[in-house]
Formats: sequence, structure tokens, C-alpha cells
Amino acid sequence: MDALAGRSDQSAELASARAYRALERMIVTLELAPGAVVTERVLVERLSLGRTPVREAIQRLTWEGLLEVRPRAGIVVAPLYAADWLRVIDARRGVEAVLARSAARFLTADAAAQFQTTAIAMHDAVLADDVLGFLEADKSLDEVLARAADNQFAARVAAPLQTHSRRFWYRFQSGTGLAESAANHVALIGAILERDEEQAEREADRLMSLLRLHAQAAAMR
Repeated sequence: MDALAGRSDQSAELASARAYRALERMIVTLELAPGAVVTERVLVERLSLGRTPVREAIQRLTWEGLLEVRPRAGIVVAPLYAADWLRVIDARRGVEAVLARSAARFLTADAAAQFQTTAIAMHDAVLADDVLGFLEADKSLDEVLARAADNQFAARVAAPLQTHSRRFWYRFQSGTGLAESAANHVALIGAILERDEEQAEREADRLMSLLRLHAQAAAMR
């Protein structure tokens, strides 16, 4: 009985994670447009994952500031203001340095293999001019970085900021910045694989500097 209960709990967690990942992707890629109003029923139908996991995903994304639940009115997708991208990057900068240094320090063989897989996925996305593929690889990199750093507090701070940043990048920069962004991410991965903490921190800061330049340009349009 305990084994069956355990499998049931694990299945529920997987369904919740799938719902979150799918709904987050729809928000990041503007499939759910900024400011749009949707209902839980519509999202359940679109995701085909059941009411409970979708509701849990909605709750998590609401906490992250990407959705707003308005009783009797619906679920509002967070608006997108170019000037906010700068705020996201400034908030993200310090925690990314912590994650990069820690990942280099505590790197395991398993994490190294995952980092290498992510670097290859980014390279392939650039060759195919596949923006959505790059975004998936970027999300995977953030997840590997969080696990490798072994700092749940920093990871929890970084995760929503990373999602917001991807959304801004997709809206304002994805048409022209794919190769440049991928190169900076791969350089960060390389420093982590070399277990060079200082270089990993520098590469993380360099990536944030690049994103901040894009954010400043977007804010001036």
C-alpha cells in the first residue's frame, strides 16, 4: 500500500511539473499574450493535464509574478513593460554569480554531463536558428545550474527572475541575439566545467552585462 501511495505521489508531482513547464513556456513565448485574461478551465483544456496539476502550476506562476488570479474575473497574464527588464537583470545579477561560483565548486560528473548536453543543445539551436529550442536549452541550463550549485536558497530566488528574463528576451531580442546569447551561455558552461570559480563568476557577470545592454536598448525604443 505504501509503495502504491508513493508511486501515486510521484505521478502527481510529475504531472504538476509538466503543467508548470508547459504553462511557463506559453507565457515566455507570448502564446499567452501579456495582459490576456484566461480561465482555469481553458488552461486545463489546452494542457490536457488535469485540473489539480494545472491549478498547482497556476499557483506557482502567480507567486512568481507571471500570473494574477482575480476572483470571478479570471487569470491575468502579467503585462510586459520594457523598462522592467532592467529591474529583472539588476535583481538577478548577484544571485547568478553565487550560482555560477557554487556550481564550479561543487561540480559532479553527473552535472558535468548535463552541462555538456545543454551546451550542445544551444549550439544546435543556433545552427537551426531555432529560438524555441534555445529557450528550452536555456531553461535546462538554469535547472542544471540550480542543482549543481547545491544552494536551494539562491536557486529559489533566481528561478522566477530567469523566467521573466527569458520572456523579455523573447519579446525584444530573440530575432537578432541568438548566436551572441548562446556564445555567452556556453562560455559560462565552459568555466564551470573547468571548475574555475572566479572565471565562472566573471562569465555570469558578463552574461548579465550583455542582457542589461539589450534591456537598456529595449527601454529606449
